[in-house]
Amino acid sequence: MSTTPTPDTTPDGQATDPRDVELEQLRAELEQLRGELEQLRADSLRERADLDNQRKRMARELESARRFANERLLADLLPLFDSMEAGLAAASESDPLRAGLELTLRQLHRVAEANGLAEIAPAPGDAFDPERHQAMSMVAADGVAAGCVAQVFQKGYVLNERLLRPALVVVAE
Repeated sequence: MSTTPTPDTTPDGQATDPRDVELEQLRAELEQLRGELEQLRADSLRERADLDNQRKRMARELESARRFANERLLADLLPLFDSMEAGLAAASESDPLRAGLELTLRQLHRVAEANGLAEIAPAPGDAFDPERHQAMSMVAADGVAAGCVAQVFQKGYVLNERLLRPALVVVAE
């Protein structure tokens, strides 16, 4: 009597080969591993993007810190500019100290400009710019259009395009 292997049967009565069952299990495991691999790839891309964004943000912050490192020092020098300019305005042309004061002020301006400081010195008749000017009052001014600068009380300054001090002005009505 020969014994023939009897095939396994499924609940619906169909015969199945154990190798087919193993193959289906391997396929299911393969699909699961592919899903995990895709998830890991997506996570890796997200982490790489986060790292790149952090690197760019740090570079921007470092550049900003470098550009504005002198902000406090230059802001503290602004009253010095004002005092020297007031001294020049009050000094007579024949005063022997005037030339030295002018030279010192020019050198100070050169150093400040080399560090990113720029003057805001509107002239009478220039349009009032609320981003850079602070209106101290409004007056009726002959020869100056309404909404324009009529007089400048104090120059303003910007440091690398950032307002450090607005120009104090009188605006024409």
